Order: sequence, then C-alpha cells, then structure tokens
Amino acid sequence: MGVPVLERPPRLSEGSRVRLVAPCSPVPPGQLEAAASVLSGWGLRVGLGPHVRDRHPALPYLAGHDADRAADLQEAWCDPDVDAVLCVRGGDGAHRTLDLLDFAAMRAASPKVLVGFSDITALHEAFAVELGVATVHGPVVGTKYFVGDAAAQHELHTTLFAPETRTVLTSPGAHALVPGRVEGVTFGGNLSLLNDGLATPHSRPSAAGGILVLEDINEDVARLDRMITHLIRSGWMDGVSGIVLGTWTDCPPDPGTIAELMRDRLGPLGVPVLWGLEFGHCAAQLTVPLGVPAQLDAEDGVLRLIEPALA
Repeated sequence: MGVPVLERPPRLSEGSRVRLVAPCSPVPPGQLEAAASVLSGWGLRVGLGPHVRDRHPALPYLAGHDADRAADLQEAWCDPDVDAVLCVRGGDGAHRTLDLLDFAAMRAASPKVLVGFSDITALHEAFAVELGVATVHGPVVGTKYFVGDAAAQHELHTTLFAPETRTVLTSPGAHALVPGRVEGVTFGGNLSLLNDGLATPHSRPSAAGGILVLEDINEDVARLDRMITHLIRSGWMDGVSGIVLGTWTDCPPDPGTIAELMRDRLGPLGVPVLWGLEFGHCAAQLTVPLGVPAQLDAEDGVLRLIEPALA
C-alpha cells in the first residue's frame, strides 16, 4: 500500500472555532494566553481543552494523564462546532495518547484541521492512516515557534485562511542533494517519531509513492544515521518517490556533516533529495501540508503543492 491522497478539511475563515489541546508535553507558562491572543486577533473563536494546562503529577514531561490528553483531543475532533484542532506543544507523549483514542468515533466526525509538528508527527501519521484526512505540519502554538514569531504566524495564517496562495514552498538555501523532479503525496515530519512508530499500530507500513519530509532536533549524526538506516533496512523506504529535508537544529557536529550523512544514506535510493527547506525546529518555519499531492523539484529547490492544503 502506497501513500494515498487524503481528504482535505475545509479552510478557516473569520469566526471559525478552534480548540487548543495538549496531547504531549506541558505548555510553557504564559504561552497559552499569548497564543490565544494571536489567534483571536485573526478573528478565530478560541476554546481550550479542559486539560490543556495539566501537568502529570509524577512524569513532568507529560501534560497530564494519558487518558485526559486523549479525551481532550478526541472531544475536540468530534465536536461539530470545532473547525480546527491546534496543538500547543510537541515534546513527548503522543504515542501514549494514540492508544486511547476511539478512531471509530473520530471517523464518524467531519474532517477538520489538525496543526502541529515534532511529537505531533505521531498524530499526523495516525490521522492519515485511521481517518484518511490531510493535516498541517506547522507550529505548535503554545511555544516560541509561534508566539513572537511573526513569520511563522504569517505562514500558518495564510495556509489556514488562503491556502491557494501558498502552494510553492521554498527557502533561500534550498538545493538538491540528489537532483530530479518527481510527484507524490506529502507525508512525514520528525525523523525520531517516524522511526519510533515503525511497525506499531496507527503507523503506515510503507513510504511507497510518497514525498517524505524529514526534520529533527537534538540528535547527533550517529543517531540520525542509525534511524535513517533502520528505516531503509526495514524496507519501509522502498518505493519512496522523493525526500525533502528540513532543519536539524542542535544536531552535532554541524549541518555540513548532517548533509553528507543524508547524501550517503539517501543517495543510493535513486530518488530526488532536497536539502534546506526551512521547516521544523527553527524560527520562521514553513508550514507544510501533509497528505496532499505535490511536485518536488530538487534542482530548483522547490516543493510545489498540486492541490492547496485545505479545501
């Protein structure tokens, strides 16, 4: 089974209702209110998940108990008055949340926008596999990747409200590690999360036919090598159409070495590989729709969406 084109949820407009949830790690103090203020300034009606401010009493890297985080996410998704679900932080815990979701109930709900990145990659994968819905790899709104970052806010706003104007994704330093032009369906996100989800429930069995987007943070070159090699040796990467590499923040020893690793490991796959699209753990991150058909032109340093992110 390859990577399919997914159903695109409706775009937002003034008066749309959004719900902020914390399915992973706790939101930093003060950031939740700041995020809600920005979103309200866009004309959105902002609601908060009941447990969005929770902290787990014994495991400080989790935003409360697994069941509460899952309940907030599922309730937001199934609420017919909610048009988009925005995650306030990544971090850790998304895979724990997944096993407590009632995907049958969620499939019965109307598709809506899910936004987040990093640990939210686990949700992007599950929503693609279980719900068949396209999602948005964009800033987690309760963090520095959204609050105080005007460029990231503009990227997300444009994608949510006027997606037909944001179909050409590029960055000044984007260039080919492996040249070529190919079409496929966008998917992926954080390398660590994709590697951790391999052969687990709610994860896709193959990258075949997809344009895989990858980024990570705080992983040295040897760990990145092990994860990429694991995805290749497992057969998961067989048939991938192309690869787009984002930012590798605080991944030692240096970006040049990471690029050489990617050329060494991914080059033999014989597909176009684009380096340097500025999405992921960085300021002014690009918003990247997942589950939509696109053309990767590695030589021009561009990912072109054939269909806009949202319907």
